[in-house]
Amino acid sequence: MSFDSLFVTTLAAIVLTLAAHVIARLLARKISWLPMVITALALVLLFLFLLQWDYNDYYSAAKPVFDRLLGYVTVLLAVPLAAMSFKGLPVKKLMLIVTIASLVGALLPMSLAYLFSLSHDTILAFATRSVTTPIGLSVADLIGAPLALANLIIIVSGLIGGALARFLFRGIDDDRAKGLALGLAAHAFGTVEAWQISHTAGRYAAFGLAVNGLVTAIWVPIFISAIVS
Repeated sequence: MSFDSLFVTTLAAIVLTLAAHVIARLLARKISWLPMVITALALVLLFLFLLQWDYNDYYSAAKPVFDRLLGYVTVLLAVPLAAMSFKGLPVKKLMLIVTIASLVGALLPMSLAYLFSLSHDTILAFATRSVTTPIGLSVADLIGAPLALANLIIIVSGLIGGALARFLFRGIDDDRAKGLALGLAAHAFGTVEAWQISHTAGRYAAFGLAVNGLVTAIWVPIFISAIVS
């Protein structure tokens, strides 16, 4: 494949992905209960079908670009986090919630995988379920879990959390609670959905995602190392 051909293919993959995101965002503004991330995914698949573009070709063109951007976006979540006002914020209670969420988010799926007699590698991969992809893959590498499986678990759990959030939040009016729950349970996908709710929800989701990722990245490798040895 020539450089020009590779450039055009990569550019087409970027344009298609961004077009799906923009349309999904516009639809989410019109239909409040519509999960933007799920809509964007469905639109990408629809575009690929209409263009008769093989998914593997699209994926190989888009993956290098968006893998790199994913790391940058995760770091940029520090911007809304820095904009949060911590004055009067119950930081101790929030840290307790995040710590409990980190423990439950890793130990519960690992325990269920163990009860269902899944393989050792699969049990380890479930330890990364509650953190965003860059952190989860780093943790998976440290504990010796299969990266592809860990990536799949993280993405699917985020998609499910983002898709169900609007329905689960019916009757809940506190955007801080919505955002924190989304950031903790559905990491990056949940944070995207939280920003569609409000800026407050988005900031709390970024807080939950970032702190949960930090806490999980510290204790999970130590815990796995201790029980394996």
